[in-house]
Amino acid sequence: MTTKHVAPDTIPSGAESSSFPSPAERRRRNRDEVRRAILDAARDVMREQGVAALSLREVARRVSMQAPSLYPYFPSKMALYDALFLMAVRLRAEYRDRDDAGRAGFWDRLEGRFESYFRFAQENPDLYQLAYERPVPGFVPSAESLEEAFRAPAGLEQMLGDAVATGEVVLDMPVAQARDLLIAMIHGLTAHHMANEPELPIGSGRFGSQIPAAIALFRTKWEPKETNG
Repeated sequence: MTTKHVAPDTIPSGAESSSFPSPAERRRRNRDEVRRAILDAARDVMREQGVAALSLREVARRVSMQAPSLYPYFPSKMALYDALFLMAVRLRAEYRDRDDAGRAGFWDRLEGRFESYFRFAQENPDLYQLAYERPVPGFVPSAESLEEAFRAPAGLEQMLGDAVATGEVVLDMPVAQARDLLIAMIHGLTAHHMANEPELPIGSGRFGSQIPAAIALFRTKWEPKETNG
């Protein structure tokens, strides 16, 4: 990637001050870069040694720092885990929204929920395990992180509620209960796939191939029945 250089005499009047970050802005950018490097190193450790094996000393070594130097960025190992948990939540949302953009109708979008969750788990097994398998003894996400995490089930409940309102779905249970049933199926198939055949792509294997069958079960139960008048 090449950078286009602009001659000084072509810079518009008033742009000079915005072309050069202030000392405070440079410090902020440097802090953000160090923080990202620490998170990237932590993910490498989790992928190589296991999510529960995260060590501040090892993370510090990989970013050429001493362990106490991490504290201004992450005051404890649990704080580092919390930042990684929030990263997982936000990245999962990106996968969901990207897949959802090209779909219409409840059942098509539901298929996207299955597939995007599978894809997120396969491509980010460290973050998937941390956020959705909870393998770290004693780790409890912060209230702020949990608040953001709860937006996902709320969004699924809204999607389901909208489908009920338009008559696309007919439920014999509360919407919240139906939402939890969907979550259990989506996560259950993904968890079994990741535990048994994580190398196989979506649509194959004992559990990865079950998405159409799972959706068919819900459709049989929840689609409105045709009546003969």
